[in-house]
Amino acid sequence: MLFPFVKYHGTGNDFVLIDNRAQKFPIDNHQAIAQICHRNFGIGADGFILIENAEDADFYMRFFNSDGYAGSLCGNGSRCAVHYAKTLGLVSDDVRFGAADGIHQASFVGEEVALSLHPIAEWKAHKEHIFLNTGSPHHVLFVDDVVREDVPQIGAAIAHGAPYFSDGTNVNFVQQLDAHSIHVRTYERGVEAETLSCGTGVTAAAIAMHISKRTQATKLAIVTTGGRLSVSFSSTEKGYEQIVLQGPAQIVYEGNWELK
Repeated sequence: MLFPFVKYHGTGNDFVLIDNRAQKFPIDNHQAIAQICHRNFGIGADGFILIENAEDADFYMRFFNSDGYAGSLCGNGSRCAVHYAKTLGLVSDDVRFGAADGIHQASFVGEEVALSLHPIAEWKAHKEHIFLNTGSPHHVLFVDDVVREDVPQIGAAIAHGAPYFSDGTNVNFVQQLDAHSIHVRTYERGVEAETLSCGTGVTAAAIAMHISKRTQATKLAIVTTGGRLSVSFSSTEKGYEQIVLQGPAQIVYEGNWELK
């Protein structure tokens, strides 16, 4: 069967997207999804996204990691899905869509997509790191020189080590540039490698900066290997609310994939 697809990237975090409103794609075929995402034997992507119908939203975003299995919330993938949904005529400038962790709001700000994430009321602050969940779990480390960090090796050791083990976690290495900006590199579980950018990861990093009192800013500019993003939020007695991840979502190319 032939499936039309669109490849997107959000600051270098790349995805293959398919319109699956007709429910024809075999979502349990993990091997096929992994092959599509394979950079040598497939299209190549950090993740795979299906756009599906939803009763209580404009659409539902079904997300898979590049290993072929369903993943938790993907921030950059969500922004790409919103952009793709607009090209399909499913949404206008204000968007409501479903994802693995529930309903999200999004909007278009010029050429960028702004994604609202759920409030955060819990986190674990340790001496050397902070753990929090921004729709996906994130271990946040603060470092002096993020460029020199061995993200693939250290990230892999942390991602499935104690206390995370089989569930795993994403691992973020964060360098503060000034009071309003940070540089972030992320090792992503499911991809099992460093990606050029991670949306929920930079969101976790920005909030961890505030939790650790490294900044009082509630809007941070984020530098990633693949480009620039911004994260804004409000700090309340309950935790963090009105969390917004904003950045570009760009089409790379379109094509057809034959699923045999």
